Amino acid sequence: MISFARGAPSLDIVDVEGLQQAAADAFTSDPAGTTAYGTAIGYVPLRRWIAEQHGVDEARVIVTNGSMQADAFLFDALVEPGDAVVVEKPTYDRTLLGLQHRGAEIHMVDLEPDGISVDGLRTLLESGVKPKLAHIIPNFQNPAGYTLSREKRVALLELAAEHGFTIFEDDPYIEIRFSGHALPTMLSLDGPEDQHVVYASSFSKTVCPGIRVGYLVGPEDLIARIVKNATNTYISPNMVAQSVVYQFCATGRIHSAVETVSAALAERVEALTGALAKHLPEATFQAPEGGYFMWVELPEGTDVHVLFDAATERGVTFVKGTDFLLEGGENTLRLAYSGVTTDQIDEGIKRLADAYHSI
Repeated sequence: MISFARGAPSLDIVDVEGLQQAAADAFTSDPAGTTAYGTAIGYVPLRRWIAEQHGVDEARVIVTNGSMQADAFLFDALVEPGDAVVVEKPTYDRTLLGLQHRGAEIHMVDLEPDGISVDGLRTLLESGVKPKLAHIIPNFQNPAGYTLSREKRVALLELAAEHGFTIFEDDPYIEIRFSGHALPTMLSLDGPEDQHVVYASSFSKTVCPGIRVGYLVGPEDLIARIVKNATNTYISPNMVAQSVVYQFCATGRIHSAVETVSAALAERVEALTGALAKHLPEATFQAPEGGYFMWVELPEGTDVHVLFDAATERGVTFVKGTDFLLEGGENTLRLAYSGVTTDQIDEGIKRLADAYHSI
């Protein structure tokens, strides 16, 4: 089976040797901290390193078991049943599930090639909707692969200040850029006294997915509340994993790992766009500047559920666009190119095209 479904790097672009060395360094340099329970704030040296990267006080950081747990802690802290929450349309399916589980009133705002529609959000706000939270994936959005422009980042901060909502800047793909220019985070653009942004990221996309280390940066009082919840949830996160990640980062291996992953994914995007143009010219898409995903639209009338079954029969799989929406999207799909080689990409798209032309 050729899978365009999973957003994770293939083994050939994971720095296994670097991780082995980082693990050895972790147990050698800090055996007590690496093997102990620790506290809910996370492994202290890694927390300090993250704070330094973002130019914030350590008290504004909590390190978690992956960014999904960071998301869950934030939703538990801010979202009550019936609260209005803004998300991009489409957005990450686990975000939708997490918000639905907490009884949120979800408002999807159209996603454009340069990010969420600010005009659409403004119209929603002017209609009287008062969101508690706006969830935004600013870089190489999952599932679309789009990147939020600088102008829209500034506009979102202005709207958050005017209407009193928190921006949840969910940014696990920020380092995986292979074209274009890096943009400042909304966290960095937010005034030190404003603190309208809670920022989340992950080492799963740059170190390896199995490491399960993520983090939140937010206002100190909010992080203190989340730390209390984390303490009640698990006493402490995985100190071994966090210690290994710290060594991987502190020694600079993280930079070469990012370069390796980014270079490989640039080749895979080129192969994917070429294969789609060759085998499935009916598809429309925008090639991303980074990240793991590309959003593909097929002609109106396409039933992605029927296509999925036909593709599976031919040994290729993807994620249906309907998974990332509350309604609609029957002619859309998400292709993840991170876990497939260039040869697999051409063959996989050939099979997908055959499935499409058979329905």
